[in-house]
Amino acid sequence: MYYGMDRVAYGYGIDPMYILTLIMAVVCMIASARVSSVYKKYNRVRSMSGLTGAQAAVEILRRNGITDVTVQHVSGELTDHYDPRSKVVNLSDATFSSPSVAAIGVAAHECGHVLQHHTGYVPLQIRTAIVPVANIGSKAGIPIIIAGMIFSYSPLITIGIWVFSLAVAFQVITLPVEFNASRRAMEMLQEYGILTAEEAGSTRKVLSAAAMTYVASAASAVIQLLRLVMLNNRRD
Repeated sequence: MYYGMDRVAYGYGIDPMYILTLIMAVVCMIASARVSSVYKKYNRVRSMSGLTGAQAAVEILRRNGITDVTVQHVSGELTDHYDPRSKVVNLSDATFSSPSVAAIGVAAHECGHVLQHHTGYVPLQIRTAIVPVANIGSKAGIPIIIAGMIFSYSPLITIGIWVFSLAVAFQVITLPVEFNASRRAMEMLQEYGILTAEEAGSTRKVLSAAAMTYVASAASAVIQLLRLVMLNNRRD
């Protein structure tokens, strides 16, 4: 049987890749909890400029001569995102009207994505282009693999792995996009005098914590993909 082969291969019923997958799942949860904790901490620190997240976003867009992008409020916590299709910077409850260094940092990060879009930043273009297939990969990849296992049909498992790899590719290409947006954000906040040097240090902690969630998610996805490939190879 499939899992019997797995146990024989590793001995004592222990699959190191499975253990590593579980560890990465825990790391992802820790990273998510940390970004929430760090955001809440610095969302209580009011910026000297007094600008809210929304006002900071509007100012950054104005400074860069971008007039076709709007800033609007969306419900939820840390649901901030830039929609390149509708050209809207969506800021969540805790960001839109808050004058904190955390809110301003998150708003500036989303404006960083606007500038990536405006300047044709290649990794963003690639990520945007693969969104449809990545969504298919994240939803259909594992079910296809499971179906292939149930019917003991290796070609179907291979197809599922390739489909799932599209979702993994999206996670990986997201890393340079997010890091670059944060770098742009920090540069603009200091250059435009929206934050002081000390405030910028606090904001950087928020953005760094957020970046680690993307790193953890990408690493977890890659490990899961490698495990699926290894299991399929041993099955063959």
